[in-house]
Amino acid sequence: MAETYTSGTWQVKEGEEDEFVAAWRDFVAWGSTFPGSGTFRLVRDADDSATFMSFAPWESFEAQAAWKENSEFPERIGRVRRHTDAFAPSVFELVTTVE
Repeated sequence: MAETYTSGTWQVKEGEEDEFVAAWRDFVAWGSTFPGSGTFRLVRDADDSATFMSFAPWESFEAQAAWKENSEFPERIGRVRRHTDAFAPSVFELVTTVE
């Protein structure tokens, strides 16, 4: 199985940063209950405080696809997206590591 990652770039509405972070935490707390999920992380751009990036490792494409295909997914991610002007999701596959 290939190690995969979900990622998202979020452009948060001005003044809604705290609400966005709280909604994102609720969303990924739910996501972390799915088999094959890893630790979800959210980082903020040091030069643009409205831009955030999230990422999480998954054991496989199938594991992260099962999360996204869950019937609750659209409504739950919608709670996060309501605080954003733009959202760009991505899926990545691990190519190599360096120790």
